[in-house]
Amino acid sequence: MPTALPDGPAPRPTEPHAITRPGRSPALTSGSGRAAAQIGALTVCQAALLVGFGLLITGPARGIWPLSGEDKINEGFEHLRTQALTRASLIASEAGNTATVIAVTAVVCGGLILIPRLPKWREAVFLAVAVSLQALVFLVISTSVDRARPEVDRLDASPPTASYTSGHTGAATALYAGLAVLVLSRVRGPWRKVLGGLLLLLPLLVAFARLYRGMHHPTDVLGGLVNGGLSLLIVGRTLLTDDAIPTPPPSNAMEVALQTAEERSEQVAGHTVVVVNPTVTDEAERETLRLVLEQHGHHSAEFVFTTAEDPGSGQAADAVRGGASLVVVCGGDGTVRAAADALAGTGVPLAVVPCGTGNLLARNLGLPLTPADALGAALSGRAHRIDLGRIEGDSLPATHFTAMSGAGLDAAMLENTGTHAKSAFGWPAYVVAGIRSLRAPRITVTIRLDDGPVLHRTARMLLLANIGSVQGGAALVPAAEPDDGLLDLAVFDPHGPSGWLRAAGILLRGRSKPPRPAVLGTFPLAGSEAAGTGAGTPVEYFPFRRAELRFTSLQSREIDGDPVRPGRLLVAEVRPGALSVLLPSEGK
Repeated sequence: MPTALPDGPAPRPTEPHAITRPGRSPALTSGSGRAAAQIGALTVCQAALLVGFGLLITGPARGIWPLSGEDKINEGFEHLRTQALTRASLIASEAGNTATVIAVTAVVCGGLILIPRLPKWREAVFLAVAVSLQALVFLVISTSVDRARPEVDRLDASPPTASYTSGHTGAATALYAGLAVLVLSRVRGPWRKVLGGLLLLLPLLVAFARLYRGMHHPTDVLGGLVNGGLSLLIVGRTLLTDDAIPTPPPSNAMEVALQTAEERSEQVAGHTVVVVNPTVTDEAERETLRLVLEQHGHHSAEFVFTTAEDPGSGQAADAVRGGASLVVVCGGDGTVRAAADALAGTGVPLAVVPCGTGNLLARNLGLPLTPADALGAALSGRAHRIDLGRIEGDSLPATHFTAMSGAGLDAAMLENTGTHAKSAFGWPAYVVAGIRSLRAPRITVTIRLDDGPVLHRTARMLLLANIGSVQGGAALVPAAEPDDGLLDLAVFDPHGPSGWLRAAGILLRGRSKPPRPAVLGTFPLAGSEAAGTGAGTPVEYFPFRRAELRFTSLQSREIDGDPVRPGRLLVAEVRPGALSVLLPSEGK
């Protein structure tokens, strides 16, 4: 049975908190039915249009110019054949092959989901649905319009489908032109136009290759281009119209913003300071954020930059001393933590603009992860009080954390993740470093929670948590809430493959919160009956107000994702409601 800690605080309240929780894109949740109906209706119209055109060119209009000259065009391509062009056409044709299109789509969609600095679920759904709808319409057309292939020497085996439309061309249009749309609308940089142009060229190369190889009439490849293009248009108009990454504002955008702000009935009083990590933001993004501030009445905001020597604490402290009524922080969890450390207890509200790798606090507070959207949502909401954790140790001056701190595997993983790998791959880079860190010996630790007895444990990792979820929605500490006046200790100690499997099962089931204990220290395990005493228990959870962790050897330690000097001691306590944060209002 777990050890009870006497005289502990009362269990956490079960009533809902004021903080709104993360939600999905409207097109993927409450609006998914409407979006699917709209896409389905328009796709039926697309199929009817192309089938009608196919029946026209194979029926009443087949002898009318220019359709009457299509055979001559196919024969002309046949006469142009050379060994070099034939090899090149094979490569171009394979770019639109079914296996190629499926593989590229799967890889790109996986990257869109896993790499934080790229677009996310909505863009992945856009590409996958566009490619799939194109294929569905192609099958309807090819079974409805029976058109023989050109009467020339064909370089490829004839598939069972009819010549109209070109499936290779349609698939290539949906895939590569869809990628061009994402690059041109979602990515910044001087190379995006060049890459977008090259991607748009690929469907045309596939179309010419299919003509050259004698597989289709000109109107067949034209139909393929139209089929793929219409699929992109239908899906894009439904899924992408309200979530694009803002491009640099037009020359008169500031005048428009000022005029809009002046018409607002209530103006925002006071001075606004924006603390920016320049390594994760660019000038265009900062100008977009300035425009959002202007639109919400925050005029003449002062932008200040973090440095390697001062990651945000000094800038936030200066803002408070200068009489700022709002501090906006643009950066990752480390920048937010540094600013929160200076703002703790001041009452000056903080607006979090997630621009980092993990963005754990923003995720758990229900903020959008697109910087401009997050700032707009925060400025449209109201201030909420959240807790902070105060932490110190040997060779570790007292400071605050907003999300999670700890020792062991996660800290070693952070130490072993290179800056370049993190910048290139985002949080998946931590996974590789974590695997390398598994060989580290177990931690032997004594734990004192509040006024309770000393607990003796071994562990792979210990987490002191103010929030519960991490990337991918994994609930590492299911009951942790940032506004409940408590922190949580999670002790991870899986033994062998079966232990890791049990721990994984506990975490997967941890999305639903486990029941709260009557007394701190009797907290039952998420996914099992009780926290146990540590022997054979892969995961234990304990809520607390103050925790003292003493290690028998030097251990890697981290605070909100930043490695700190190794040591033998961590002391953490909660500071209830120490930080005021602007959060979206209910229903926003």
